[in-house]
Amino acid sequence: MHVDVSELRDFYARPLGVAVRRLLAHRIRARWRHVTGRTVVGLGFASPYLGAYRQEAAILGAFMPVEQGALVWPRHGPKRSVLVEEDALPLLDNSVDNMLAVHCLEGAARVRPLLREIWRVLAPEGRLLMIVPNRRSVWARTESTPFGHGRPYSRGQLERLLVEAMLSPLEWGYALHVPPIERAIVLRSAIAFERIGARVWPGIGGVMLVEARKELVAPTGKVRRVMVPGNLVTVPTPARIAQRRRDRSTK
Repeated sequence: MHVDVSELRDFYARPLGVAVRRLLAHRIRARWRHVTGRTVVGLGFASPYLGAYRQEAAILGAFMPVEQGALVWPRHGPKRSVLVEEDALPLLDNSVDNMLAVHCLEGAARVRPLLREIWRVLAPEGRLLMIVPNRRSVWARTESTPFGHGRPYSRGQLERLLVEAMLSPLEWGYALHVPPIERAIVLRSAIAFERIGARVWPGIGGVMLVEARKELVAPTGKVRRVMVPGNLVTVPTPARIAQRRRDRSTK
């Protein structure tokens, strides 16, 4: 179940949310340095991270699921937020170059249709950057933040879902090693927590970041020989029984 959009808005207005936004925006920018002339779409509640691309992307949209609700974004200038059914996006096939999914997968009621819809709208070789709560983290167990709601994932679970949807994972990472504590001394040290955590406890960051590429051909598995029992008996169909009776009557 998605967190209500008003709760997401309020979280990002808090000091902890401001710190989260700063840390994740840095990681997102490190992955997508240049999007000039590209179509960029955020899915879920990605608007806190899309502002950096407003002057670069040819087309920029913030798609917010109906179960979550939507906010007008941005406050000034042309409005780019759209209320959508997350498994029926109002986009043409192969029309999106980069999709950023934040506060999205963990709240989705129908995960596989959502991922297949993302595959449909991504351009060939298009990129998906997904940020998902890490089930091993303290953040996934802290309900005072949006990352403590919905279903968190392990890397193995997320990888299987992506591959099944023909989205090939390219690069993995973890972020939010800072504790989900709203204290000034902790938030001032957030960058230090990130650096130390990435070296000492890389797998227990609050969220996983995975960049995946759209694949056009499903991967083929190994061919497995099937042994057929030697005493296998076929059961004749009614049509074959009738034909045998006609053949006998003509003899």
